[in-house]
Amino acid sequence: MEPKTKKANQIFKIIDSVLKQVFGEEATSFIYKYIEQNYSLPKNKFSKNIDAFAKGLEECLSSGALVIENKILEDLAAVYGVHNKV
Repeated sequence: MEPKTKKANQIFKIIDSVLKQVFGEEATSFIYKYIEQNYSLPKNKFSKNIDAFAKGLEECLSSGALVIENKILEDLAAVYGVHNKV
């Protein structure tokens, strides 16, 4: 597997894990469908177009998106060894 593909898969796994921890399987599926329908962004492309993903998440979850985005960033920082406060 190519390094970029491996990294993209890891990023998606973190996004998926955070969403499922917070919302569960059913609501996470709803969020994925919402972003795909409104932003033409399938879940396997989230890491390649993170800005559109974030915008879709914010539109779907309103102010709640900030908490989710911060958790995703914290988990990414932990995996990639970044210790700055996000």
